[in-house]
Amino acid sequence: MTETVLVTGASSGIGLELAKCFAADQSRLILIARNTVALEALAVDLRRAHAIEVQILGADLARPESPQMIFEELKGRGVAVDVLVNNAGFGLHGRFVELPLARQLEIIQVNVGALVALTGLFLPGMVARRAGGILNVGSVAGFIPGPNMAVYYASKAFVQSFSEALFEELRGTGVNVTNLCPGPTETNFSRVARAFQTRELQGAKMTSAAVAASGHRAFRRRRLVDLPGLPNRLLVLLTRLLPRVLIRKGVGRYNRLK
Repeated sequence: MTETVLVTGASSGIGLELAKCFAADQSRLILIARNTVALEALAVDLRRAHAIEVQILGADLARPESPQMIFEELKGRGVAVDVLVNNAGFGLHGRFVELPLARQLEIIQVNVGALVALTGLFLPGMVARRAGGILNVGSVAGFIPGPNMAVYYASKAFVQSFSEALFEELRGTGVNVTNLCPGPTETNFSRVARAFQTRELQGAKMTSAAVAASGHRAFRRRRLVDLPGLPNRLLVLLTRLLPRVLIRKGVGRYNRLK
């Protein structure tokens, strides 16, 4: 039976590339984002390339009511979600005390609140069917503290912990959980986060397509954590070896605005 895959933040970047990966599996797709024009263009391309069913749904996950709206809308359409891809997320650069509090609370709502709500709404059906899974898009930021991007890093630490806990709880249910943890990636994330003002490591970014392919492969292999790229794996290893004070100072310098 054809599986149905819901992808949030599917209009660009890693979400768009993950949609392509699942389309290549001949999965039925539900694409979620605010930018419905970009979603429709992607849907047309995927239908043409893979002869699959693709539905789109415009939603702003910064609004607390959006996950329930998505769930009710799909229930009304008679759609059962087999795979939930929690990709939507964003961050802001700057000192916590100097950034707008309302905008930082939106980071928590999108990166944490919506992820938990969507998981809580769609997971019971997967468990009842004893099949399916959750693919969360976390970050290497989830393994370290992030001065000058404090809320974003903390939100990804939540995603890492939540994914690990769910993975263990769901043993034997037939439902898998994978947390994809990319490092610097070529997406529009930097524009939103104002990362163009930071001192970035040139040449260190992976493409969104490479990150998505790695995460999709890890999900199909039922792996808990995927760290795409050797530099990212080495970075996480170093976090276990270096004193936390050095990690904090190093990350703070990396994230500091010019």
